[in-house]
Amino acid sequence: MLTIGKVAERAQVTADSIRYYEREGLIAPFKKSESGYRLYTEEAIRRIGFIKHAQQCGFSLAEIRELLDLKSDDKACCDDIYRVAVEKKLQLETKLKALKTMSEALTRLIDICSHDRKSLEECPILGALEAGIEQHKPAEVRRQAKKGGSR
Repeated sequence: MLTIGKVAERAQVTADSIRYYEREGLIAPFKKSESGYRLYTEEAIRRIGFIKHAQQCGFSLAEIRELLDLKSDDKACCDDIYRVAVEKKLQLETKLKALKTMSEALTRLIDICSHDRKSLEECPILGALEAGIEQHKPAEVRRQAKKGGSR
């Protein structure tokens, strides 16, 4: 039997992480000692390793819980795990596309900047961001704003 400190040391996580995983239902102590200390088996270390590797692949704790639930379900099969993995990969690819779009937008903003000591009113990045906000407003709202600003 291992104490939480020993498990944390061997799994290379903090005791707080282990307590958090417990609260999230990802691991549980095997039992408690007479003095109330959590006691674990080697399985806890393997399970924490699984959690850490799954996190490195981008799985959230909820998704890891789903994988662990499937792993312990006698009716589940490899195809069930495959489905979860494919779904995660599609989510990551969507995020990557969005991040690439954001990066390209920032590159365009950086490229228009003269990066000099102009006042903030003359800052091309702020101007472009404000213009972008204006372009996304409905045409009627933009017309009213122009009328109000020309008084």
